[in-house]
Amino acid sequence: MSFLFGSFSGWKVYCENHGMNLHESVLNYEISQKDISEQEIWDGLSKAYAVMKEAVDTGLKSDMTSRSGMINNGAKKVYNHPLTVLSVEFQRLISRALAAKEVNSCMGRVVAAPTAGASGILPGVLYTLQEIHSLEDRRIFEGLLVGAGIALIIEQKASLAGAVGGCQAETGSAAAMAAGAIVYCLGGNIDQVFNSVAITIQCMLGLVCDPVAGLVEIPCVVRNASAVAIANSSAQIALAGVSGVIPVDECIEAMGEISSSMESRYKETAMGGLAATLTGQEIAKRVLIQDIEILPDENLSE
Repeated sequence: MSFLFGSFSGWKVYCENHGMNLHESVLNYEISQKDISEQEIWDGLSKAYAVMKEAVDTGLKSDMTSRSGMINNGAKKVYNHPLTVLSVEFQRLISRALAAKEVNSCMGRVVAAPTAGASGILPGVLYTLQEIHSLEDRRIFEGLLVGAGIALIIEQKASLAGAVGGCQAETGSAAAMAAGAIVYCLGGNIDQVFNSVAITIQCMLGLVCDPVAGLVEIPCVVRNASAVAIANSSAQIALAGVSGVIPVDECIEAMGEISSSMESRYKETAMGGLAATLTGQEIAKRVLIQDIEILPDENLSE
C-alpha cells in the first residue's frame, strides 16, 4: 500500500519507517494510483520536463505578444538587458520564468504545474538549477516527483486553485513545489525540504488573484518571476539549517484558513485588486470591445 498524501508529518514518518527517499514514495504512489509501470512514470516526467524547457526557449526566441497587448516580449527584454541587478544567473532565472509564463499567456504549450497560471515557476527554477549545478535529468525528474508530493498535500489541506484560494494557492503552491525540489536536488534532508516549503508559504500567504480583464496575464506573469526568487531564497535559507519556526503542515493550514476568509473579489473574479483599478477597468473595456469586433458577421446577425 502506497502512502496517501495527507500531511507532511505523515510523509516523513512513512519514508523513515520504510527506508525510502521522498521521491521514491511519490513514485510508488503514482504507480499505485495510475496502475502503470515505473518506466512509464519516468517517461512521462521526461516529456513534461521537455515541454517545460521548450516553453522557456520559445518564450525567449519567438514573438510573445498577447492579443490584449499586455504581454509584449518582456522575457526577452529582461534576458538581454545589459545591467544585472545581482548576477547573470539571477537574471536568467527571472527571464526564464517570465518566458514560460508568457508562452501560456500567448496560448502556447506549457505544463500546468500545478496550474497554467503558475506555469513559469518550475520551468524557470529547474532549467536554471540544472544549468548552474550540472545536474542530470534523472535528478531533475526526482525533484519533480517531490514537487508533486508537495502539491498533493497542499491540495488536501488548502487548495491549488486561484478561484478557491487566491494567487497564494497558485504561485504560492508552485513556488513551494520549486523550493522543495531545489533542496531535494541539492541533497537536502527531509526536514530541510519541508522547511523550504514552510518558508515559501510564509512569504506568499494572503496573495490575491486579481487578473486584469480576467486574463491570466497581468499581474500573473510578473508574479511567476517573483515566485522563483522566493523559491530560491527559501531553499537557500533551508539548506543553511535556518528554521521557519512554524511547521509546514501548520503553514498550509494557515493558507487554507486565509482562503476560506478571503473575499470572492480576490479569487480570480477580476472584481478586486489590480483588476478593479482605473487602468485595469479601462483595459478590460478595450479588450472586451476587441473580442466583440472580431466575431464573424453571421454570429452578429443571429
